[in-house]
Amino acid sequence: MEWIWSSGIGFLTGILSGFGIGGGSLLLLWLTAVQGIEQLQAGGTNLLYFISCALPAIWGHIKNGLMETQAVLWCSLGGVPVCIAASLAAAGMDTSLLRRCFGAFILAVGLREVFHRKKKPSEG
Repeated sequence: MEWIWSSGIGFLTGILSGFGIGGGSLLLLWLTAVQGIEQLQAGGTNLLYFISCALPAIWGHIKNGLMETQAVLWCSLGGVPVCIAASLAAAGMDTSLLRRCFGAFILAVGLREVFHRKKKPSEG
């Protein structure tokens, strides 16, 4: 019966990821808080999950002409080295500290989403 719940959560977080809602973060919370998987293993699982969700999304963006190649270039040049450095730092961190840092990050993003008001085009 547990595999049904896990499959359902994977399916739902995949749909949320497709909408850009952050299904990967929800999956990470499910894996660590409910399933009891260690943070680093859950992070690795989440990365594999992200790749399988990201590839169809990229294809859709390219197909619809929504891919900004200049932005992809700059994000890749900055993002790849930072991801490598962060993964090396995370591998050397205490798991409980890593969990607290991730929790604080998720809380900060959530608060920003709740309290940040986007300016309308007329507001300049």
